[in-house]
Amino acid sequence: MEDILDLYAEPYDPRRPVVGFDERPYQLLGEVRPPVPLQPGQPARYDSEYRHHGTCNLFLTFHPLQGWRHVDVTAQCTKRDFADCMKALVDIGFPQAGVIRVVLDNLNTHTPAALYEAFEPAEARRIARKLEFHYTPKHGSWLNMVEIELSVLLRECLERRIPDIPTLQAEIAAWEHERNAQ
Repeated sequence: MEDILDLYAEPYDPRRPVVGFDERPYQLLGEVRPPVPLQPGQPARYDSEYRHHGTCNLFLTFHPLQGWRHVDVTAQCTKRDFADCMKALVDIGFPQAGVIRVVLDNLNTHTPAALYEAFEPAEARRIARKLEFHYTPKHGSWLNMVEIELSVLLRECLERRIPDIPTLQAEIAAWEHERNAQ
């Protein structure tokens, strides 16, 4: 626990950013009947029945000292998906950083080995050398600031039925753009 708290107490260093990373599943749900539109003095009404359109996964990366966040939506949560997120973090998110310190939980996919399963050894090593993983203790994922950002995402953007991945990606992109601008 102290390791994570010490990271958060450090001053901002663009060569050694601290980012939180986490994921969560999301159910894709559609309407069975169209909602009854808003009327003066009455809220919109939705049927309790819905259509299940499967699930997907949300990967959220959050840099608290810069107020920057990014969400990737994937069909599932595999080692390959994790490795792709880490590659994007290194190549797109923080290309100038010497090392990116990533706070994450102990999920079985959150390991440097995932990089080697997804990429050729030289590429996996290049990515791994720029990452420094800091794992939250068991039952201590609440230490990861990205958990708060996931909660905000769910409350501000996703507390409704979204039927498909393209719509979900568009909604999240709009939320992300507005939140990053603030």
